Amino acid sequence: GNAWLATCRLIGYGLLTVLLLLPQIAALICWPRFARYIPRTHHWLAARVVGLCVRGEGEIATGKSIFFVSNHVSYFDIIALGSILQGNFVAKSDVATWPIFGPLARLCGTLFIERRSTGAIKQVDIIRSRLERGDSLIVFPEGTSSDGSRVLPFKSTLFAAVEGTAIIVQPISIHYSRLNGMPIGRAYRPFYAWYGDMDLAPHLWSALSLGVAEVVIRFHAPVRASAFSDRKTLAKYCHAQISRGLGPDTPYEAPLDLA
Repeated sequence: GNAWLATCRLIGYGLLTVLLLLPQIAALICWPRFARYIPRTHHWLAARVVGLCVRGEGEIATGKSIFFVSNHVSYFDIIALGSILQGNFVAKSDVATWPIFGPLARLCGTLFIERRSTGAIKQVDIIRSRLERGDSLIVFPEGTSSDGSRVLPFKSTLFAAVEGTAIIVQPISIHYSRLNGMPIGRAYRPFYAWYGDMDLAPHLWSALSLGVAEVVIRFHAPVRASAFSDRKTLAKYCHAQISRGLGPDTPYEAPLDLA
């Protein structure tokens, strides 16, 4: 990789974050409604700084209280999805303790939840209250990241927050497809996919030292949660749609009638 390129990108991301940090803090204090738009601007600019070319396919569900469901490949998913989606991420509580990333996630309105089953009901209530408030949420039901070649089993607990409601759920497939115009095969997936026991710092440095990566985000047909008998059925449906969307030539299905 190119160490000079990685250095420039790291400095650029740092400067961008600092420049938008004070406006975000001021907005949270004085204009909370406006504060929700700054993170998207940050992610949109950050994608270009770190070398991500984000390409969306399909139609994004519109309106308030959308429950976006995505597979999870890397920490780059946050930048890629955040650059084209207006919504708040739902993350594991331990992310809040990460240096730099934790405080930034809080300022961006990330909702932190415990993955332990003992607090499941409370976590579901927190997610439901945010949706009832009109916030759109982006969740990763796998509970961890993978190499991007397949979708890991979903934890259906998160879906309990929308079970039996009229809330719109939209499955999303995120796929790191090309590096410098060439297809990313199995050998190159670990350069962007962050999973298992990989260390964050060396992985980030390696990814930033490469060229431009194309990230394809496929938006599948939105559905109403109430159209499914229970949360597990809804989770299986989303898992199937997202898995189908990881192929290179997946056709886009027309939106369903949500009336």
